[in-house]
Amino acid sequence: MKKYSLSGTKRTVVGKKVKSLRGEGKIPATIYGKTIKSVSVSIPFDAFQKVYTQAGETGLIELSVEGDVRPVLVHSVQVHPVTNIPLHVEFHQVDLKEKVHANVPVELVGVSPAIAQKLGVLLTVLNEIEVEALPTDLPEKIDVDVSTLAEVNAELKVSDLALPSEITVLTDQSLTVAKVGPLVTKEAEALAAAEAAAAAEAAAAAPTTAAPTAEGAASTPATGTPEAAKTPAAGGKASEGK
Repeated sequence: MKKYSLSGTKRTVVGKKVKSLRGEGKIPATIYGKTIKSVSVSIPFDAFQKVYTQAGETGLIELSVEGDVRPVLVHSVQVHPVTNIPLHVEFHQVDLKEKVHANVPVELVGVSPAIAQKLGVLLTVLNEIEVEALPTDLPEKIDVDVSTLAEVNAELKVSDLALPSEITVLTDQSLTVAKVGPLVTKEAEALAAAEAAAAAEAAAAAPTTAAPTAEGAASTPATGTPEAAKTPAAGGKASEGK
């Protein structure tokens, strides 16, 4: 497993005053652990972004704080709701000999025959899998080979994943990770839209039955003339002129 390095310094600035740290290109952070006292630190913004992009929340980071190197995992990152810029980071200091729980992202690999033949669309149902392992055995991602998915509705479940014996899967084994869904082509979409438009047009053109007004009744001749027989009154029937 690849390890990542990051440096930080202890901080005494807390509360609203941490804005000054962000103005200096630093992120306020906290290190906590099962057997340690929480430590407040600050870390360089650019360095953290680079490491976090590669390590995520499962990559082991060697965080050096004023000469003291601590093995940590990124537990959570608080971000700005608009800019998505990290505002605060929580690091979990781990014991390298004690197993931890972590959510590992899923990555689909390989080519599905059903997709290659344009029989369906490939759907990712689960984006991550919860596992238990030693910090040094945590995978950065779990590869899911979709080359066995050869037909529509074919699927891969958690129980189908091939993982090293040192990793214990905690996610429900019966859950679907990826599957092939029915293909909806543009032609099918266009046909459905045309059918819906035709149905709407037919409904709009359907005649409506309305009771004749008193004026309309008075203007209708009692007996038909040759002209009336040929041209029935609006809404009347030709047989009425006979």
